[in-house]
Amino acid sequence: MRSLRLASAIAAAATALALTPAGASARNHQHIRLGKHANPTGHCRVTIFAEPHIVISGESAQIVGQLICPSGVLTSEQTVTVYEHVAGAGPFQVLGTATTGAGGFYSIVAPNLTANSTFYAATVGGRSATRAVKVSPQVTLKGPAETAQIFTGRRGAQTFSGVVSPADTGAEIVLQRESATANEEWGVIQRGVVGPGGAYFFTHVFGRPGDANLRVVVRAHRKLSVRGISNTLSYSISQRENPALTINTSADPISYGQPVTLSGVVAGAVSKPVTLLARSKEGAFAPVATSTTDASGNYSFTQTPLQSTIYRVTSGGVSSSLLFEGVKYVLTASVSATTVSSGGALTFSGTVTPARVGHVVYLERQNVFGGGFHVVDVATVAADSTYTINHAIFGAGTEVFRVKVPGDPLNQAISSTPFSIAVTPATPGALSPHAQNKLPGEGKV
Repeated sequence: MRSLRLASAIAAAATALALTPAGASARNHQHIRLGKHANPTGHCRVTIFAEPHIVISGESAQIVGQLICPSGVLTSEQTVTVYEHVAGAGPFQVLGTATTGAGGFYSIVAPNLTANSTFYAATVGGRSATRAVKVSPQVTLKGPAETAQIFTGRRGAQTFSGVVSPADTGAEIVLQRESATANEEWGVIQRGVVGPGGAYFFTHVFGRPGDANLRVVVRAHRKLSVRGISNTLSYSISQRENPALTINTSADPISYGQPVTLSGVVAGAVSKPVTLLARSKEGAFAPVATSTTDASGNYSFTQTPLQSTIYRVTSGGVSSSLLFEGVKYVLTASVSATTVSSGGALTFSGTVTPARVGHVVYLERQNVFGGGFHVVDVATVAADSTYTINHAIFGAGTEVFRVKVPGDPLNQAISSTPFSIAVTPATPGALSPHAQNKLPGEGKV
């Protein structure tokens, strides 16, 4: 009787196994024991995490985890297979294999991600949960040189262009300008769509003098669920000259604390008084200095503005055009090391002058291709003018970073010289998850 029951049980088990879908086998890896090393009282499991959680198209992610088994079960020197699903590209495919080290830890790099991807790991001891890495498009923005003199009106129209990669044709793209009265508040000034090959362009006419901090934002579309934000360009916008009374500057923009000479000519004037007036972007004009023209009608003033300022001069009943003088922040920046193991954190620190408590400071990474930089972390300025950014770096090879202080209604943007960081492979057991980096807001889109 016992033999008949055993035979029936074996037959039932065989029938159930034959009816089990192939996918169920992958889903139930966690219930499979590790062969001759198995402990009959427990099962093994595999953990997984992916860093960073969000990458720019073309960047890599580090896939790390651990094989965890009951006491007495060997977890080192086991093969772990990592599977990847790319949005819109069919079922999971093998990304690669890794061999567990001491403690059962494993690590593998997922290179050149260009679309949202999901990963899981499997061994003879089990299957992990899935982990997602979101991919943001790489967006470049090009325009006139930031030192170029740009004027208001249609004759001063400027073209801004760039490329979105991957070439997400049809995605909405907006040209944004930072608010004239608040830092990090962005409003849309033009809208468009990404064209063939990922190209786009805007032709923009500036209506009033002042500074203009510009960027473009690409809305999430198709295989990319994260918006893309370009680099920021900063410009000084002035009015065209009045030939009866001209005004020019010796340098624009200047650094905080740097003197500048404002000069010009009053047509036909000999020893006539000239008054220099100034205002902030939103204030009213007030006289700040007076002078007298020479025998040729020339005049000059030396000023040390501590914030971006709009100037004009008057003589008799004649006024000059408006001249915008941009004043840039002064930035110092250093990094704690130029070599780091994957998953390790570096500290980028320095000072910003003038000190404005709470002003944002960007840590930017150079794009993998196409030039330019994108923001990977954000910090703020403290009361003593210092800032500190602790940033975990994953992957392998050389990565280039810089610190940037974005412009605001008072002062213009400034960037540090780039830092080249050598990223070396790390022992898998030394890698651990990190909190999501802070990123700039999307603004009004």
